[in-house]
Amino acid sequence: MQSKLCISHPVLRVSAIATTLALTAALGTSAIAADNGKYRIGVVTFLSGAAAGPFGVPAANSAKLIVEALNNGKVPAPYAKKGINGLEIEMVLLDENGGATKQTEEFRNLVQRQKVDAVIGYISSGDCLAIAPAAEELGVPTIFFDCGTSKVFEVVKNPKYLFRTGLDAVVDNIAAAHYVAEARPNVKTIASIQQNYAWGQESWADFALAFSRIKPESKVVSEQWPKLGQGQYGAEISALSVSNPDLIHSSFWGGDMEALMLQGGARGLFDKKTVVLTAGETGMEHFKGQVANGTILGGRGPFGAFSPKNALNDWFRPAFIAQFKESPTYPAYKMVQAILGLKAAAEKSAKAGAMPTADQVVQGLAGLSYEAPSGTVNMARTKGHQAVQSVSFGEYQFDAKSGTATLTKVKTYAGECVMPPDGTAPADWIKAGFPGAKCS
Repeated sequence: MQSKLCISHPVLRVSAIATTLALTAALGTSAIAADNGKYRIGVVTFLSGAAAGPFGVPAANSAKLIVEALNNGKVPAPYAKKGINGLEIEMVLLDENGGATKQTEEFRNLVQRQKVDAVIGYISSGDCLAIAPAAEELGVPTIFFDCGTSKVFEVVKNPKYLFRTGLDAVVDNIAAAHYVAEARPNVKTIASIQQNYAWGQESWADFALAFSRIKPESKVVSEQWPKLGQGQYGAEISALSVSNPDLIHSSFWGGDMEALMLQGGARGLFDKKTVVLTAGETGMEHFKGQVANGTILGGRGPFGAFSPKNALNDWFRPAFIAQFKESPTYPAYKMVQAILGLKAAAEKSAKAGAMPTADQVVQGLAGLSYEAPSGTVNMARTKGHQAVQSVSFGEYQFDAKSGTATLTKVKTYAGECVMPPDGTAPADWIKAGFPGAKCS
């Protein structure tokens, strides 16, 4: 397998540096033209910057692992056939750091110069909003594996080439609202600290609206909007402390989330308060005693510490730990899910052994139901272009004696319980009281 690793910014975490160098050595250099009979995938994730260590590098590691395993026929059924449709997979790995304008240019380069057959990537909601129309314009199958903005399919209303095999912020936050209401029935005052861009804005809007619908007596007492990547949150922590809420909600992710929890914990912000972190699962192995037991964590679906027991997970999780010496968090699960979806789609529509065309891939993926380490993935929303899966939340518990963290009181919400029907605006669905929701 050959691939290209493009790094444009210095890596800010030592672990990211080490892993990125390892990836460079392992993946080598890409060929110039896609005429070697291999199926070429562009994979885009953060390899530098604050998002690299907790998010981007685990996703890149997952891509490396699954591509190598597929090429060697080492993945359990139903993915035992080597590569994609019998063709060796060639991966072009790029850094997502640099902003939406740069990423749009890099996307065009992947398609027009690197001549990839498909693109899988993007963690940042801002990047996804920029890439979405370009994917349709250039006619390349493009799978968003992580970004959570619900606006993606508003930017592209009738997608052909664009898919998302993960969930959006609406689902995360409706599930979080249900969990908090059930686990903390006495919560009356809530506060928010969010990164001030699409992901944070939409996450808080969805949670606040859903929680007010479930518990109309609740009251918002503070909203804090630091910049993405701000790093220091002294003023916001002071404002939250003064408001003294029962619950603090945050969709912070990556380095920002870890910094907030460290700084807030040192100043007693979380004493006698419930905190819900919708993307908190990635911090489990780093939080240790710095985060209060009982902190509510989500993993943006049935991923990471929330993942089920099945044959694919029984293979994937130990294989990831053996190769990278850490547990796979939810970005790693979501990356492998996207790549397996691409493989399943190509092999559904293309003649055995033939190079799958773009039209065959999108035909195969639209409406597809397939298996992943997280369980069954149903491409059942947005005319078959948006995945439907369950979402889980649980409470963080750290045992100082053993040095291990676990999740307790885990509850899972089916996709049909927390995802609005096609054609229904999320806010309208929430305000109406979630009509048609199927919750056990």
